[in-house]
Formats: sequence, structure tokens, C-alpha cells
Amino acid sequence: QVQLVESGGGLVQAGGSLRLSCAASGRTFSSYAMGWFRQAPGKERDFVASISRRGSATYYADSVKGRFTISRDNAKNTVYLQMNSLKPEDTAVYYCAADLLRTAQELSATLTPDHWGQGTQVTVSS
Repeated sequence: QVQLVESGGGLVQAGGSLRLSCAASGRTFSSYAMGWFRQAPGKERDFVASISRRGSATYYADSVKGRFTISRDNAKNTVYLQMNSLKPEDTAVYYCAADLLRTAQELSATLTPDHWGQGTQVTVSS
């Protein structure tokens, strides 16, 4: 079992940057593929980015490619999402996800990972 706690959300102007963090409990963090998803008001939850267990492979939604970067530090049990050149359409609640069996690529194609965090709000003003 792993528990996920996101932080780093907030209000930022368009063009600005934020870095989200997701801290995981437990000693098996490196066993999980990790990902970020987001849900805007009135919309379905969508995939944003995922990263393999060792951090060697990353996947991104087309809408964030070139602007967002996912990374992880297995020694700190933490996964990050660096968000640059933010747009108002990036406004959403961002959720961290962990999956024990799926690959990072498979995680990018599912909305049922093993574990979800509680979410952190990101608001981008125009």
C-alpha cells in the first residue's frame, strides 16, 4: 500500500511556472510507475504525464509536451511535475497516481491506477 500527498499547487499568471510534488509513503516507491492526471471543472480526468520506475522513460499528453516535465527521486520517494509556460486551460485539480503492475506507457492509457493522491489545485489566470 502506498499513500500519495501532492503539494505545490496555487495561482499563477499565464506564462508562469509551478512545480508540483507528490510524496509517497512506504519503502517500495521505486516499484511503482508514477503519473500525473488533471481534472478541470465539468470535465473528465485526463492523463498529463507518466514516468517509469527508474525514471528512464517518460510519456506526455500532447497538450503539455514541451512545457511540462515529469521526474522522480526514488531516494526521496517523490515525483515532480515541472510546469512551464502555463496557460489558462491548464487550470485543474492535479492528481498524482501510482501503479504497481502497469508500465508508465500503460499508465498513460488508464484512468484506474492502483492509487490516487488527494489532488492539488492549479489555477492559471489570463
